[in-house]
Amino acid sequence: MNQANVKVSFYLKKSEADANGECPVMAKLNIGKYSEAAFSVKMKVPQSRWTSGRASGKSVTAKEINNRLDEIRAVALSIYNEQSAVRDGVTAEEVKSILLGMASGQETLLSYFRQFINNFEKRVGVNRTAKSLQAYRNAYRHIEKFLQEKYRLTDIPFSALDRSFIDKYDLYLRTERNLAPGTVINLTVQLKTIVGEAIADGIITVYPFMGYEPVRPKAVQKYLTDEELQRLMTTPLHRQTLYLVRDMFLFSCFTGISYRDMRSLTKENLSLAEDGTWWIKSARQKTKIEFEIPLLDLPLQILKKYSDAVSDNRLLPMYCNSNMNLYLKEIARICNINRPLVFHVARHTYATEITLSHGVPLETVSKMLGHSRIETTRIYAKVTDDKIDSDTRTLNRKISERFSVVI
Repeated sequence: MNQANVKVSFYLKKSEADANGECPVMAKLNIGKYSEAAFSVKMKVPQSRWTSGRASGKSVTAKEINNRLDEIRAVALSIYNEQSAVRDGVTAEEVKSILLGMASGQETLLSYFRQFINNFEKRVGVNRTAKSLQAYRNAYRHIEKFLQEKYRLTDIPFSALDRSFIDKYDLYLRTERNLAPGTVINLTVQLKTIVGEAIADGIITVYPFMGYEPVRPKAVQKYLTDEELQRLMTTPLHRQTLYLVRDMFLFSCFTGISYRDMRSLTKENLSLAEDGTWWIKSARQKTKIEFEIPLLDLPLQILKKYSDAVSDNRLLPMYCNSNMNLYLKEIARICNINRPLVFHVARHTYATEITLSHGVPLETVSKMLGHSRIETTRIYAKVTDDKIDSDTRTLNRKISERFSVVI
C-alpha cells in the first residue's frame, strides 16, 4: 500500500470540553478503507480557536500546537513506511502503538539543525568562520522552505529521512529554486554534515544519502597554464592600477597565499632564515592552521617594489576582493586569457603549475597551502594531460640516453 492511502487527521473531542471551553485534541489514523485508530495528542485547544483540523490564529501557542501536529503526522507516516517496507498488512493500530511509545522522544531535523548552528556560532573565531556559519544558516533556510512547500510541515523527524526525501530535495533545489549544480552540491553536503552528526549522536542509524550522487557541474580549469602565466607577466598594461593588481595576483601565484590571508600579512610575518632565505610564516584566517612558505625571487621583487606603498605595517597594498576580480577580468581581456580570471585562480596556479608540476611533493604543497587534510590539496592539484605528456617524453629521452639495446 502506498502512502497516499495513509491519512492522519486531527479533531476536537468536544464532549470532554472543560469549564474554559478547551477541548482535547485527537488524532485519527486511517490506513486504507478499513483500518482506523484514534488517540489523544495530549493537548487542549479552545473550540473557538480550532479550524479545519488545526489551531487558528498566529499566536505562539497556536504555532506550537500546529508544529506538534505536523510532527505527529510525519512520525506516523514514517513509522508506516518503515513497517510496510518489511511486511504487508500494517494496521493503523500497530502504527498507533509504535507512535505512542516513541513519538515523544523523536528528534527532528530542523530542531537538531538549529542546535548545530547555535553550537557552530560559539566556535566562530576559534576554529570556524563567520562565512561558514552563514552557509549553514542558508542551508537551513532552504530545507525549511522545502518542508513548507512540499510537505506543508514546519519540521520532520529524522526517522522520516530516506533516499526519496533526498532525491526530492535535490530536484526541488534544481528546478523550483533554479540553483546551479555547484550550489546544489554545497547545500546537500551541508545536509550530509547534519545527518552525519545525528548518526554520530545515535539519533539515527540508517544513512539516507546511500547511493545518492548529485549531478556535478562541468569541470572548469581553475589554474593558469605556463603559457598563460608568461603572457600575464609580459603583456604591457595601460594603467598603473592594473599593474598593481597583476603584481598582487602574481604574488599569490608564486606563494599560494589566498586573498584574505595576503590582506592580513604584516612585516612580522616575514622572517629571514640562516641560509639567507626569506620566509612568510602565518596562519590561515579561514582555519587558523599555520603555514610557512619560502619566497621565490618574483614575490621578493614584488615586496621590494611596494615596500613604500603600504601603511599600518602591512606587507602589500590590496584592493577589496570585488575590485581585484573586476580588474583581473580586464587584465585577462588584454592578455587574451579566455577563462574567468578571479583572484583565487592564483592559489590553484601555485598548487598546479608552480609546485606540483615541478616535482614538489603533494605533502609539502599541502603544508605550504595550510591545508588540514591532504585530500583538500588534491582538489587544487590537477595535473594537465599536457604536463603528463611532457613528463613522459622527458622520461623517454632520459631512458633512451641511458639505455640502449640491439634489436
